[in-house]
Amino acid sequence: MEDQTTAEPAERPAASGPASRRSKAFWTKVRGPLVESRFAKATITSLIAQGLRLIKSTNPLAPGSTDLYDVYEDEQPFIIALWHGQHILAPVFYPPKRGLVAMVSRSADAELNAMVVQKFGIGAVRGSGGRDNGHRLDKGGARALVALKKALDDGNNVCMIADIPHGTPREAGLGIVLLARISGRPIIPMAFATSRRKVLERSWDKTTIFLPFGKGAVAVGDLIYVPKDADDAELERKRLLVTERLNATTDHAYALADGDA
Repeated sequence: MEDQTTAEPAERPAASGPASRRSKAFWTKVRGPLVESRFAKATITSLIAQGLRLIKSTNPLAPGSTDLYDVYEDEQPFIIALWHGQHILAPVFYPPKRGLVAMVSRSADAELNAMVVQKFGIGAVRGSGGRDNGHRLDKGGARALVALKKALDDGNNVCMIADIPHGTPREAGLGIVLLARISGRPIIPMAFATSRRKVLERSWDKTTIFLPFGKGAVAVGDLIYVPKDADDAELERKRLLVTERLNATTDHAYALADGDA
């Protein structure tokens, strides 16, 4: 059950008064210098990394959680699928001695995300893995998939956020399925949760901020393989399967954290 002392009610309307407008204006004014300042970015990155370590250390794993040091060892390398807004704990829970390369958005705001994962020894590939046009990704997305395939060929696991930025949350895009087809490597749904958390109801993806001093959980789903000769219809079936299994895995992680599993 969500920490009711921190979560906002879903029906609460977005603030639109003078205070909200002043806050947005202030953020707009300082955002540029922060993005351009190496010192500011390094400081924020360090604070985020330390915060993630604190959350992990104060949230012992609930019974039934998956041991990522021993998951599908014979099937690696694989493609880890996560949802937007639910992926924040992945860098700190991922086994540090197992190579991992993550796709991170090309947006300026996502540079901090790339710096954070690199703090944990995770490589970063910039690109978009979801939006497509007639089953073809844009050039940036295509280049990112090539880079991720190379990482898999080199024996590293890779990680992708399965849903499309500012699209339909918790609905897989095409990119992760295409990567599985061209690489021949399986997709593994993965999710993390804590019993104490705050859901940002106004965010498009219902981003979850995980909090310390509770119970943690790690869950994985069954592997999904995509044939190298998969046609458009088969790709769509696999995309729907990724959506189904990743949602089920996410629900399971929350149930474990809340003691409901």
